[in-house]
Amino acid sequence: MLGARWEEIDFQTKVWTVPPERMKGGRAHRVPLSERAIAILVELHEAYISDFVFLGLKHGRPLYNTAFEAVLRRAKVDVTTRGFRSSFRDWAGDHTAFARDVVEAALAHAIENQTEAAYRRSDALEKRRKLMAAWATYCASAPKEETRSKVTPLRPMT
Repeated sequence: MLGARWEEIDFQTKVWTVPPERMKGGRAHRVPLSERAIAILVELHEAYISDFVFLGLKHGRPLYNTAFEAVLRRAKVDVTTRGFRSSFRDWAGDHTAFARDVVEAALAHAIENQTEAAYRRSDALEKRRKLMAAWATYCASAPKEETRSKVTPLRPMT
């Protein structure tokens, strides 16, 4: 979301549309936004100072893609930004009943089988909306007691 522009966010439909030129596959990608994501974006939008949702240190430029990695290093957390995508994939596959193709679409992964890709024209937006709402709920929940010792908090736990 680092390069996101306000014009890409549709607050009514709660969808962020990433334009083709910023996607590996060269196709636009619609991202359903959870209620929490919308609440954060509304608050950011009230302080609108740039066309970019996340403004970098250089005036008029988006936040660099290494900014998040720098925050993790400063916090002395031994994780990578790719690990967040992997964690989402593991959670969705191991702890939910969402279909594999819905989870893969949420990650903007292309369908490798050309025949299947030719027939699969929908981006399953409403199913992905439910998936992202479940992910937001999971991320906001406190870790279970049996896993608490294995969790590295990125913010103070209450």
